[in-house]
Amino acid sequence: QVQLVESGGGLVQPGGSLRLSCQAARFTFENYNIGWFRQAPGKEREEVSCISHSDGSTYYPDSVKDRFTISRDDAKSTVYLQLNSLKPEDTAVYFCALTYVRCKVVAGRARFDFVSWGQGTQVTVSS
Repeated sequence: QVQLVESGGGLVQPGGSLRLSCQAARFTFENYNIGWFRQAPGKEREEVSCISHSDGSTYYPDSVKDRFTISRDDAKSTVYLQLNSLKPEDTAVYFCALTYVRCKVVAGRARFDFVSWGQGTQVTVSS
């Protein structure tokens, strides 16, 4: 069974940065596209990043593009999400997730179709 364990969340002031990590296990990490989504109370789930397993291409919706950066280390079965210039509206639980399909962004919106994810890590942006 797929195992994804997120870490690195916390409380940060507006304009600050955080780096999230996700350790994967129990599947062949290097064969899958993987990414992150977030869930805030009372809001719809929002997919925020995806990275291709084949060529390392990265994908972001317009809402986080130029502020978030995803990367992966296949040797460590780990994916990272660097969050910069954080805003209060970025407050959410962030989940690491994998997808069986190609990462896509259509008209600025993510279409990652994640199918399995971890327990999440809380990110709170507040002064």
